[in-house]
Amino acid sequence: MKIYLDCIPCFVRQALDAARFVTDDAIIHEQVVKQVLRMASYMDIRESPPVIGQQIHRLIRELVGLYDPYRQVKNRFNNEALKLYSKMRNYIIESANPLETAVRLAIAGNIIDFGVSSTLEKSALENTIRECLAGEFSDIQLKAFRQAVNDAEQILYLADNAGEIIFDRLLIERLPVEKVTVVVKGEPVINDATMEDALVAGLPQIVEVIDNGSDGPGTILQSCSEAFRIRFENADLIIAKGQGNYETLSDIGKNIFFILKAKCPVIAEDLGCEVGEMILRKNECFNEIVDLIQEGE
Repeated sequence: MKIYLDCIPCFVRQALDAARFVTDDAIIHEQVVKQVLRMASYMDIRESPPVIGQQIHRLIRELVGLYDPYRQVKNRFNNEALKLYSKMRNYIIESANPLETAVRLAIAGNIIDFGVSSTLEKSALENTIRECLAGEFSDIQLKAFRQAVNDAEQILYLADNAGEIIFDRLLIERLPVEKVTVVVKGEPVINDATMEDALVAGLPQIVEVIDNGSDGPGTILQSCSEAFRIRFENADLIIAKGQGNYETLSDIGKNIFFILKAKCPVIAEDLGCEVGEMILRKNECFNEIVDLIQEGE
């Protein structure tokens, strides 16, 4: 997904929100806004929005002198999600369709996104869980997802945020774990999950966990390590959580299922859905490539 013009004022707002979140220093707030406005004046709108987000958060970390300025809030939501884990796991076990319930809960966890909003209360998280368990959800994509999981030999699960990664574990436990590798960020960015968060979620106990070598929100392939790019290329199914992964990978011709809650009007427009809608969707770019190959045959 490329940058829309509507993304530009959002970059500035998010940058100011992030700067205010990590420091009370008004001078740094001003520096961040001015530098982001400069970035906006020469950015390449053919890039995906997370490319600009990566630059913004590198700038903020440099100005405040903190390696992981969101560490405290990441710890908080890891702890909140862990308190809910057993209850949510029981929802899945008691469900008539455990895979669907696990997907719904994974989507609910996507609300823990400080790149979209720097404020989130525990009550909002609990409300989102209830809404996602009860909301309308098409089983057409679920059937395709189930088949893709059954057919795959190497599955990459691209995690999104801390806290959310505990919700992801609920879905990962419903997959053939011997085929699954979970991917976290190589360096801190916003509240995205790193190896520290994967350890808190207990994921290395059940699956292989690697990092992508990058500090980009989403999966900016050119910013990732060569080792990760090889794993990405060799995977025959990629499960990509969150808006950042949708923004960076929706134009990539791979067998990808995106799982997210559409929280941004621009992304909702790109997906052709309503803001707040639960999304489990196969990559349309990959579908188009398959159709062309079949026509050529």
